[in-house]
Amino acid sequence: MGASWGGPNALRKLLGALPPGLDAAVAVVQHRGPDSEPGSLCRALAPYSALPVSEIEDKDEIERGRVYLAPGNYHVLGEAGRFSLSTDERVQYSRPSIDALFMSAADTYGDQVIGVLLTGGNEDGAQGLARIRARGGLTIVQDPATAENPVMPRAAIAAGAAQQVLGLPEIAMLLGTACGVRAIGGERHGR
Repeated sequence: MGASWGGPNALRKLLGALPPGLDAAVAVVQHRGPDSEPGSLCRALAPYSALPVSEIEDKDEIERGRVYLAPGNYHVLGEAGRFSLSTDERVQYSRPSIDALFMSAADTYGDQVIGVLLTGGNEDGAQGLARIRARGGLTIVQDPATAENPVMPRAAIAAGAAQQVLGLPEIAMLLGTACGVRAIGGERHGR
């Protein structure tokens, strides 16, 4: 998932609507300044989520049923089974960059990726979402009419990257259906 301007409010609503035991890992890039306090976004979002929420550390293993937040001033890259952090140049004026996460996830996991682009005031995420779609993944964009700032969702739609354009409650329902829910013993329910 990626968000910028208005993202914390959208993420509270979206994460709050995801079912416990979601059979997927959720990686989130929220644009924030390089001086953002470590753990502050985690503390702001964790009370709303039924899933455990943590800030990514370099080489963290990716586990299903968890929400992972990009730390301030680092790009997050998806590798086989783990995350890595990078201080490479800013992308679309941002570090962390949504495009960096989406592109690396698409290249590593192909059609297993679901990219979700939310509210924001620049075009970060549109190219990465297009790569997810090109690799066979599912791409979802927040309906610009429901976004606090519609620039980011509109950029993804204009780039032809959006397969689904939905409001936040519908995004949560689609994710719950697409990812299913793990039960005790590993049985999977839903699709």
